[in-house]
Amino acid sequence: MDERVRQAAALYERAVFTGDPGALAAADRELDGAEADLAVARGRLMHTRLLLHREQDSPPGDEDLGELPLFERAARLYSALGDVRGEAEALFWVGCFHQVIERDDATAVPALERSLTLATQAGDKATMSEALRHLGIAAHRSGDLDTARQRLEESTLLRRASGRLLAAAANMIGLAYVAAAQGRADDALALLDEAGEIARAGQARRIVAQVSEARASMRDRRLSA
Repeated sequence: MDERVRQAAALYERAVFTGDPGALAAADRELDGAEADLAVARGRLMHTRLLLHREQDSPPGDEDLGELPLFERAARLYSALGDVRGEAEALFWVGCFHQVIERDDATAVPALERSLTLATQAGDKATMSEALRHLGIAAHRSGDLDTARQRLEESTLLRRASGRLLAAAANMIGLAYVAAAQGRADDALALLDEAGEIARAGQARRIVAQVSEARASMRDRRLSA
């Protein structure tokens, strides 16, 4: 059982036997934190299921829908608790939902920018790297290739520094697309080579497939040029 749930139970008993209403308020805060963590964790699972359903061209089940309310609820709970790190993560997922699931960068970017600000304030490099990645994706889609490159490179540095090499490899694919769009063909191929090596070493089949797809896309672009 989550330690905060245990603590809430202890605070409940204190309120029952001592009549202390402050214990109930403290118990509520403990449970709010646990609820927010659970909402983010469950929402992430729903998000990934939706992506896998898309890749397999299969409809999602009812249990895979409803991630956005979970992330929004978590963000409100974390904000009320003054948990800056938690709010940053929840807001990242709000932005990620709008960008990836709804393909709505206009709605996604403000949430992602707020997430980056809070994550930086909290020193949460993991969430910083995620927000930077998706801000880079938004910049790429809008045609701002220089900003896209900067954001993705910043995210990749953070991911490498934390030892998340597979996550860094995923960024390299995005950087390769940016490089190709900027006419830096050699850089694009070098990025895909490195991403492929990391992905194969980590048995990350989805990333390997994405590297192959990127190579094919760039080859077709060269042939049609």
